[in-house]
Amino acid sequence: MGDPVDERKRTTLRRFAALGATAPFAGLASGAEGSGEESASRSEVPDAIRGYLSTTPGAHFSKLRDDLKLGTGETQHHLRALIDAEAVEARRDGEYRRFFPAGQFSEFERTALGYLRRETPRRMVIELLESPAETGSELADRLSVSRATVSTYAGDLEAAGLLDRSEQYVVAEPETVLMLLLRYANSFGPDAVDFAARADDLIRVDRA
Repeated sequence: MGDPVDERKRTTLRRFAALGATAPFAGLASGAEGSGEESASRSEVPDAIRGYLSTTPGAHFSKLRDDLKLGTGETQHHLRALIDAEAVEARRDGEYRRFFPAGQFSEFERTALGYLRRETPRRMVIELLESPAETGSELADRLSVSRATVSTYAGDLEAAGLLDRSEQYVVAEPETVLMLLLRYANSFGPDAVDFAARADDLIRVDRA
């Protein structure tokens, strides 16, 4: 009887590899040695990473490694090969290094995805997409967080080109940010999923 941990890993890899196998640069050699089932499992890792990033673009190293149930060295090896093959792009985001399918996102979209993968900035963006705020204090009250927290993240979002505070707090390029939230809602968290369920009303208001 096989190791339950290994079985879970194989199941996870095969699920995401099925997505990655349809993408350009799929089926890249992993360079792993071995034979039989172990080798087959390892050979699926590049496609699994590609498939995972197609559903979770902007994931940082630790999240990708843990969600795919890979080892640290194993993850580093395959990511390096995928980056060298120009199948995956890496972007430094503060203390994180985030990964994206190559050639699929603009610089603004990569930046937006990075911030949407952080809980408090994402909550701020969602709140402002639904209703702009007059002040940071108002936004802090609506989110039940400290004004200092809102001030810090608002400065970061503004510097990144995602927030406009010239008259009131509003999201820059809201259509693009909304599209990213809706497309990848399941990969962000329950707040994004809840927002996606309400988004039809928001879109109808915007188009009215």
